[in-house]
Amino acid sequence: QKAAQNLKPIVPIKFHISSRTDAGVHALSNSAHLDIQRAPGKPAFNEKQLLYSLNYHLKPEPIRILNAYRVTDSFHARFSALSRTYIYRLLMGCTHYSEIPVFERDLCWAPAGGYLNVPAMQDAAQFLLGTHDFSTFRSLNSETPFQSPVRTILQADIQPSSGFLSQHYEHRKLEFWELKFRSRSFLYRQVRRMVGALVAVGQGKLTPHHIKELLEIKDSRAFPSNAMAPPSGLFLKSVEY
Repeated sequence: QKAAQNLKPIVPIKFHISSRTDAGVHALSNSAHLDIQRAPGKPAFNEKQLLYSLNYHLKPEPIRILNAYRVTDSFHARFSALSRTYIYRLLMGCTHYSEIPVFERDLCWAPAGGYLNVPAMQDAAQFLLGTHDFSTFRSLNSETPFQSPVRTILQADIQPSSGFLSQHYEHRKLEFWELKFRSRSFLYRQVRRMVGALVAVGQGKLTPHHIKELLEIKDSRAFPSNAMAPPSGLFLKSVEY
């Protein structure tokens, strides 16, 4: 928003972001919309001008504008979204946090115990698919009383993945896995709770059927204590329109 103000609009600019994330969560790609009103007689910015100008003013920040598109007046970055895709990166094979590659620090979660039972986690993830009341899988916040707990999970996959610069430590028998979730929208900390519960299944602390039972309880207080995944492994991958 501050970068856009440097473009000298005649009306203050407001950014409307498609999705908010917790502190410590990453975004590979997020979306926003803004209106720029220029002084009379000045032509509207084209997409390329906007891209270069905003990125020039964003140089010191850990953010870059990848694309800019002209949209209709009725478009809204948040409410026009059809779905959002999140990825959670797990690292298996570490017996101690000091074994996490330095390039991966704060970019994944290495759960205690080293390896996880991935087939059990994949079975458990199937219970999350479809439309459910996800009350057990949300943290409470000020918006809770006004938000329906019903959400539709369109995708819940667990796939092997590659690490950043993994060719430098492939001899260490480290395994990266990605949990991918897609839905029109998610509840507060829902993805981190779902990941935490699936990891508990992978550790043998829960059975796959426990995930179904947690859904049926519909009470956030029933969620296992200390099972929420940390924010560092979570990435907003994309917003689909």
